[in-house]
Amino acid sequence: MSEALFLSRGDGRQIDLGTFSMTLKAGGEETGGLFSLLEAEEPPGFGPPLHIHHDAAEAFYVLEGEYVMYLGDREVTCPAGSFIFIPAGMRHGFKVGAVPSRKLNLFFPAAMVGYFDELSAAIARSEADDALDAIATRHAMEIVGPVPGSYV
Repeated sequence: MSEALFLSRGDGRQIDLGTFSMTLKAGGEETGGLFSLLEAEEPPGFGPPLHIHHDAAEAFYVLEGEYVMYLGDREVTCPAGSFIFIPAGMRHGFKVGAVPSRKLNLFFPAAMVGYFDELSAAIARSEADDALDAIATRHAMEIVGPVPGSYV
């Protein structure tokens, strides 16, 4: 890494995940493996299954709207401006509140870009339901809760 990286709002590589999209702002190649940064725009009620990242910590910064975060046994309401840090190995998940919401996802060290790319491809082939566990496993992620119908 010898060059600075600058992206404006809306810049970055789009990842189509069916019911929502993510924008890759920076991955391991751009950050020397230090972190990855994705921006997510998600519809009301959307959320992933409860899961664990075994190889990376994760952080969220809520830009717009509201999220309910599930952090271990805690449930926390997170309006715009909220910051959440989740250490590697902690069970977590989230659900978008009543309005479309937008957040930044950070992974330390760089992780999960491959997961979202693989999930996008599986969704495009209508194979996401059957492939989700295998995709998660390949990216050191363990699904520990039911998969909401709105996820894939």
